[in-house]
Amino acid sequence: MALRVTFVAAAGSSPVLAERFEDDRPLDQAGWGEVQRVAHELLPLAAADLRYCSPAPRSRATGEGLGYAPLVQLALRDCDMGRWRGLTLGEAMAREPQAVDAWLADPRATPHGGESLLDFVGRVGGWLDTRPVEDGCRIVAVAEPSVIRAALVYVLKAPPATYWSIDVRSLSTVGVSGRAGRWSLRLEGTCAQSTRA
Repeated sequence: MALRVTFVAAAGSSPVLAERFEDDRPLDQAGWGEVQRVAHELLPLAAADLRYCSPAPRSRATGEGLGYAPLVQLALRDCDMGRWRGLTLGEAMAREPQAVDAWLADPRATPHGGESLLDFVGRVGGWLDTRPVEDGCRIVAVAEPSVIRAALVYVLKAPPATYWSIDVRSLSTVGVSGRAGRWSLRLEGTCAQSTRA
């Protein structure tokens, strides 16, 4: 028995270099424009048997804007960044350069007082492994790019450092299929190109 899960990256709410840890800002006008431009391509995913989203405002808004009416899943929340919540990487680096270096180098490190990369990957993977398994069941999940990167590291059983090498663009899709502990990556659909740099 296998199920298919398609992840949809939430629309952007800021340029990539201005992304903030655990960003809880709503979708801005440009983000809504992105959703409107690709809605016709992503609308067929609304036919999935189960539709989920992360609790982040832009993920919820993206799911609603695409007509998915998704259920919020706390396990799909962004990595807990502790005292760095709301900062950009550059801001965290300016305040605590050695701590940021340690965090980037060691997947077990939690210099920010939040969640380690390993724990984050494990949490997202645990969510994936506990989805109801019915042969052919289709799931769509709208989440932050960081959550999708964590899911891919888990699915591929890749070294944690792989997380930093995965680029997930807003409104892109990627699929996985299988069941708990036995997942395969499925390249599918179109990738909506963001106008943000």
